[in-house]
Amino acid sequence: MPTTIATQSTPLLARYKAVRHATANLCSPLSPEDMMVQSCPEASPVKWHLAHTSWFFETFILREFVATYQPFHPDFAWLFNSYYNSLGDMPEKKLRSSFSRPPLDAILAYRTHVDAAMDRLLQHPLEDEAARRIVLGLEHEQQHQELIATDIKHALFTNPLHPAYIEASPEQKPTTTIAPPLDWISFNPGLTEIGLTLDPNSTEAFAFDNETPRHKVYIPPYRLANRPVTCAEYLTFMEQNGYNRPELWLSEGWITQRAEGWQAPLYWHRDTTTKSGWCIYTLRGFIPLEDLSETPVCHLSFFEADAYARWAGHRLPTEFEWEHAATALGLLRKEAPQPELLTYPSKKPAAIVATRANLLEAGNLHPTPAKALSGLQQIFGDVWEWTASGYTGYPGYHPLPGALGEYNGKFMSSQMVLRGGSCVTPATHIRATYRNFFTPATRWQFSGLRLAQDATHPA
Repeated sequence: MPTTIATQSTPLLARYKAVRHATANLCSPLSPEDMMVQSCPEASPVKWHLAHTSWFFETFILREFVATYQPFHPDFAWLFNSYYNSLGDMPEKKLRSSFSRPPLDAILAYRTHVDAAMDRLLQHPLEDEAARRIVLGLEHEQQHQELIATDIKHALFTNPLHPAYIEASPEQKPTTTIAPPLDWISFNPGLTEIGLTLDPNSTEAFAFDNETPRHKVYIPPYRLANRPVTCAEYLTFMEQNGYNRPELWLSEGWITQRAEGWQAPLYWHRDTTTKSGWCIYTLRGFIPLEDLSETPVCHLSFFEADAYARWAGHRLPTEFEWEHAATALGLLRKEAPQPELLTYPSKKPAAIVATRANLLEAGNLHPTPAKALSGLQQIFGDVWEWTASGYTGYPGYHPLPGALGEYNGKFMSSQMVLRGGSCVTPATHIRATYRNFFTPATRWQFSGLRLAQDATHPA
């Protein structure tokens, strides 16, 4: 006899509708032609994202838990598979931009078909495993929301016209906020615990399998910068010939940046009409560097982040140092009407002073300057922060059973861990234990860096 949730599934249905609506809202400024573009190997067309996220619910929930479910189209089962080899063949990723058929109308009809079936399913009590998979499917779709933003940014940037995803309104003025001076926050963790272990009886608590299990780690005393590195600070690295000094670069990084011709972060463009000589492409179009100089630098590879840290006389934090520092903050999450994440010092003052994280729902679509406050700033949101840690499983790690075990575990090779989320990460999707991962040459994500140093380093 299948176990069931004690209460009705209405809250999960509300969350399902909210996540699916957020995806549609992200796509609303785009034309059908925009949704066809695949401009780099890491990216996928927006139309494919819309289909694949529906494929996930159809494949892992509806086909397995609804005996009467009728698939939308027999070819969609393999056409929109991403990398689940145990489910059968799939087209090469580089061919996704050639999917002019099925047309967008058919993809939207597919989403409607899946949504209607999910609505019927969620009107009733669920088997525990079905509920867990639905929650996983929602977190999966939120990952693809972030990918839609990063992929369409790259697609529009590669267009010779450099169109904006959303045009800047006349009321929007360049920020005059000055980032606070770089400062160091000291931590003395010793033997501590990292990651988490979920209650096996809970269907509501969620973490990806790569965040588990919770385990002990020894972390020596260290210091973490109070904020990420800014564009102005990174420009100084560039002006001091940082890209042409091999002693600053890892061997693979030096080979990569010479082969690729990197001399600046992705989306930086020389422009003699600006005071700085540079402008930066954003989802709202090109903006002079001087108007973004105090914002965290983004679209850096791990190699660039590591080289900058060496140039600055410091280093990147390990993912364990980062998580230890992040868990020192208290969190407030507001679910409705507009989800947002706020942080405050864990040693609560008489009145909590909370700082809103710059995540997707804030609508900035680009990093913003840190505030003139004491303590850690911008731990969540703004930019994914590269760490010095390679992506491997924790001691005792076990992937999910079956095809879902391919979700994270098979990528534990030649990747580096990033932490904290970015300005296009959904607010309800991020947490201190969340482990993102990319190959070290990746630049199309909103990735930046925060400096760290050993406690023995001169302050």
